[in-house]
Formats: sequence, C-alpha cells, structure tokens
Amino acid sequence: MAATVAQAFSSLTNGTLTPPLTPNVNESKEISRSTSPHPNITSDQNLLRLKAHLQNLPTDLLKHVHLSKIRREDPALYFSAIRDDLTGLAPIVYTPTVGEACQKYSHIYQGPEGLYLSIDDKDRIPEILAEYAANLSTTPQILVVTDGSRILGLGDLGIGGMGISVGKLNLYVAGGGVNPHGTLPVVLDMGTNTESIRNDPLYIGLRRPRASLEEATEFMDKFMAAASSAFPKAVIQHEDFYSEAAFAFLEKYKNQYRMFNDDIEGTGSVILGGFMAAAKQASAASGKALKDHRVVFLGGGSAAVGVAKEMMNFFRMQGLTEDEARERFWLIDTKGLITSTRPDVVSGKIASHKKYFIRNDTEGKEYPSLADVIEFVKPTALVGLSTTFGAFEEAVVRRMAELNETPIIFPLSNPTSKCELSFSDALNWTDGKVLFASGSPYAPIERDGLLREPGQGNNFLVFPGIGFGALQAGATQVSEGMITASAISLSEALNEEEKRAGLLYPRLDRIREVSAKVAAGVVKKAQEEGLDTNERLRGLDHEALVKEMNDAQWWP
Repeated sequence: MAATVAQAFSSLTNGTLTPPLTPNVNESKEISRSTSPHPNITSDQNLLRLKAHLQNLPTDLLKHVHLSKIRREDPALYFSAIRDDLTGLAPIVYTPTVGEACQKYSHIYQGPEGLYLSIDDKDRIPEILAEYAANLSTTPQILVVTDGSRILGLGDLGIGGMGISVGKLNLYVAGGGVNPHGTLPVVLDMGTNTESIRNDPLYIGLRRPRASLEEATEFMDKFMAAASSAFPKAVIQHEDFYSEAAFAFLEKYKNQYRMFNDDIEGTGSVILGGFMAAAKQASAASGKALKDHRVVFLGGGSAAVGVAKEMMNFFRMQGLTEDEARERFWLIDTKGLITSTRPDVVSGKIASHKKYFIRNDTEGKEYPSLADVIEFVKPTALVGLSTTFGAFEEAVVRRMAELNETPIIFPLSNPTSKCELSFSDALNWTDGKVLFASGSPYAPIERDGLLREPGQGNNFLVFPGIGFGALQAGATQVSEGMITASAISLSEALNEEEKRAGLLYPRLDRIREVSAKVAAGVVKKAQEEGLDTNERLRGLDHEALVKEMNDAQWWP
C-alpha cells in the first residue's frame, strides 16, 4: 500500500509537499483579463467568502472538512483565515474537532494529505523515501509522524491517525511560522486493534491487528534511518504512539536523530511552564516554600510519566536533588497508587515506563482510589491525564480546596469528552479559589464580578517553538535541556496584563510572539550544549534571538 499511495501522492503533488496548489484566483484572472471578461475577484473577497461559508456550516466537523479542502487547494487562503481568527478556528482545525475527524477519517476522506507508509512495505522504506524526496521541489523541514495507535485518548484509530499529523502541522504553520511547503504529515500503518474500524467497509488502512512492539520497532528503525537520510535537516516529531512504544522509541532514537516526542516532552514542557506560574501564585497565597509543593497524578500512561519527569525540573530549580524531586510526585494508574508492594509491581508485570515513580514509603499499605491518595498525600496540586471524563469528582475537588488556599488543579486529558473536570465545576467546588489549566479549551466565566479565564495547557504553546528553534539552530538533536528551556521561556512569555489577570499561560492570540520567544530559548540552550550548527546565531543576546525568530517566520 505504501508504495502505491506514496507514488500516487507524489504525482498528485507535482513534486511538492502538499496536494496541487491551484493557481491563485487573482493571478489567473489578472493574466487573462485583458483578453476576456472575468469577475473582479480579490484575495480579500475570497477570505470574506470563506468566513461567511464557515458561519453557515452547522457542525464543527463540516467546518473542519471544508477547511481541509481549502488547505489543499489554497494554503495561503487557509492560513490567512486562521491568522485572522486563531482562537475561534484552532478548536476546529485541531482539538477537539480533530478527534472526531480522526475517528471518521475514512468516511470523510477526500484525497491523500501526506505520506502513508505500510508495514507491509517495511523492506522498501529506504527506496520509497529516496524516490519521494527526489521528486520534491521543497525539502521538508518538519515531519509529524504517528502510527495512530493512541489518538487523543480515543484509542487505536489506525490510518485515521493521519488527521493528527496534519492537525499538528497546521499549528506549526499558524503558530510557529513554519512554511507550509516545508511540512510533511506521515502515518505509519501497522494495522489496528479496533475491530470495528477494521471491519468498516470504508476503512482505507490495513485490515489486520496491530503489529507487535518487536515488529513495529523493526519498521521504525527502517523509517527513522530512511527519513533522516532523505530529509537530513528535518526535525521529526513523534505523535500519539501508544505508551510503551512511545517511550521505547524516544529512548532509542533521541540521541541518534533530530527528533522529539510531543506527547511526552511537549506535554511535559507546557505543563511545567504552567505549573511554574501556578506554584508561585499558590506559594504567595499560602506562604509555603516552592520546594514543598506535592503533586498527585491521576494517570500512568506515557503522557503522565513524561509530564511528571519534566515537572521534576521545577523542584531541581529549587535546589533539590533528582531523588528529592522525584519524591514530590505520586502517580495513580487504574490499579491505584503505584507502590513497591502492589502485586503487579512485585511480580514485575508493571509497564516499564511507570517504574521510575514507584513509591517506597507506604509501609505495605495500598491506596486504590484517588480519594485515598488525597488523604494520604495532602497534595497542593492535582494533575489529570487519565482520559476519564469527570474523574475529579466533587468530593475530591472540595477536599483539595479544604487543604489549600489556592489548589492547583490541571485536568489535562483531551478532548473535552475525556477531561477530568470542567472549568465551571472547578470554580463552583472550590469557591473560586482554584488555579486551573485544562488540555482542551473552556470559555471564560464571570464570577463575583470578575471574568475568570481558564488556563489551557495546550502543547500548541510550545511544540511549534521547539521544532522551529531546533531548525533555526541547526540542532543535531533535541535535548532534554532544550525541552526544559522551552518551558522556562513559555513561563517568561506572560506579559504584564496577563500576570495581573492571574493567567497561567499567555493568550493564544499572541502565539506567534510566544513561539518566537520559546524558539529563542531553545536556540540558546542548543548553543550552550554545543548542539547547534548555525554559526550566524551564535553570540546573539536573547532579544536579538527573538528578533531573528520573528523575522524567520512565514506569513500568508
């Protein structure tokens, strides 16, 4: 399948990275207007017409489908619309709507959107990618690759994962300033374990159970080597692999290739940035030292472990050792608090990525529920990455408010249908005291005469800057230090008005400015670690680097 689709896509694109860009309406009309009559169509009219059409579409999915068509036909028009209404359109082109689009991908399919590679063709991957690269007029700068095995907490969607690769790259362009012709979405089709998808007569992917991790690793080895050879300067972002594979691939490839995993490292960065702001506000209210915060996680998957590991850097900044920083975290999975005496831990059956956060201080007692853990730990912060809607129940939230002057509660699961706690419930159940950030967007709420704006721990705030910064630095790899630098830069990107409003994150309408600052922080750290190759940027101070990042951004 991969060879057929890849070759078809290459011919469809006439050697470019995106499906054929139709001639700009204005250009084609201007050329021929002198010889024949034509309507007087302008780009501004096209933009107004698109906005009006979107307003008339009854559902977000239909808007998503129509915008996808526009993106393939006229990227400049597409990104002009997003530029003008990023806050309104981001939930349409990405979460939460992209989740439904991935679930129904084969039903709404209108043509190839990127590179589809099948595990059945694993022995031909170098040949396929070399041929593909040879036919391109623009070399990819950013690849987002998924196997569709764990899409936004919605499960194994197989080839439908292409929607997430496309969605992420939309945000790279809109938020980070990457040229759309330098983006390449990739889906690695390794089958799917979702039987209803395999049996769907419209399904366009492989109709087989998902490959084992061993078989998938063999495929990934070939893909990573071939992609890095075909596109030697590109940054490769891994997206929505299931937990065990995500950690295994990150550990295996991080020091070999210019790559990072957004679910593990991007999520960790954006939550660290928000937690830095929240912890400072909470400590100011309570008088508690920053190093004394205690964090409970509901969720033990790749995202949860990745976030917790990245958040440890906050405590390292307060002077704690690695072991001391790790002791500030308690992780709960489906079996309860992860302890050294839990039967699956004793028997060695626990997933390897969870082992780092095993608690050894429970004296043989198990804590099976979130409420039990809250009473045991008395945390200052509660983080949700469980993909379980409503998992932060009223009694738990009220108890957090009793324990803390300003409880930090981050229900981060996407999409909204998987979120542990709504913003309205968080405000009501804490009497408005909560420091709140979610993964999906919630509307502001008026309470006690004030407009309360929810934080959104959206990776959109960091991953475009991470990828763009790595590109601009010519970084040979994306190091852990560069990821942490992105979080620090994000926390420092809050402007004075946002700080006065008590926000934990910059507003999304400033995303280009924020991404430039994040990218500058990533470049500086790459330079400090000797990982950069772009000598022109060396020696520049922070403000000069930010200006360089702004100047390098693409605009429609």
